[in-house]
Amino acid sequence: MGYKHIGTEERECIMLMRKQGESAAPIARAANRSGSTISREPARDSGKAGERSGAGR
Repeated sequence: MGYKHIGTEERECIMLMRKQGESAAPIARAANRSGSTISREPARDSGKAGERSGAGR
């Protein structure tokens, strides 16, 4: 199985489920993703990933 980026719509769904109090495991099952992928999303959403990606330039 190859790597597939999470799209905007899927990311918004993950954020909504998180706001509703869902943990990573049920969100991962609903999205057919790994729990670790879901648990990393809040950090990606906060802009931290963009800061890291620019650090090596």
